[in-house]
Amino acid sequence: MLQISHKIIIPDHEIETSAIRSQGAGGQNVNKVATAIHLRFNIAASSLPAFYKQQLLQQNDRRITQEGVIVIKAQEHRSQEKNREEALKRLKDLIKSAVILPQKRTPTKPTRNSQKRRLDNKSKRGQIKSSRGQVTDD
Repeated sequence: MLQISHKIIIPDHEIETSAIRSQGAGGQNVNKVATAIHLRFNIAASSLPAFYKQQLLQQNDRRITQEGVIVIKAQEHRSQEKNREEALKRLKDLIKSAVILPQKRTPTKPTRNSQKRRLDNKSKRGQIKSSRGQVTDD
């Protein structure tokens, strides 16, 4: 059971996990023990609220397939249990991030004083650059 918030809980039967062999170097252990976790979560068939499903399906994330299945592969740790916890944590973070709507930006104008400072700095910089010109002997 994965608890997303106080009211939203995903039952274990909706999350499909399977142990696979990890990629990369790892010595003798890597070819024998399946420590990586491959997690699959079908958004459409889940018990998530409709708003969560809609936001997840609209999200442009490479972990969400065309069919609406979240696929997460965790293989950072050497133990299967830690990788399972990591995969569930990533799923939880992905679902939480989908429903956080970005705050609308309120357009603001620069203050008159900040505009004056910017123009003063520009003119000072221009004077410094113009003083670097060729020196002429009079």
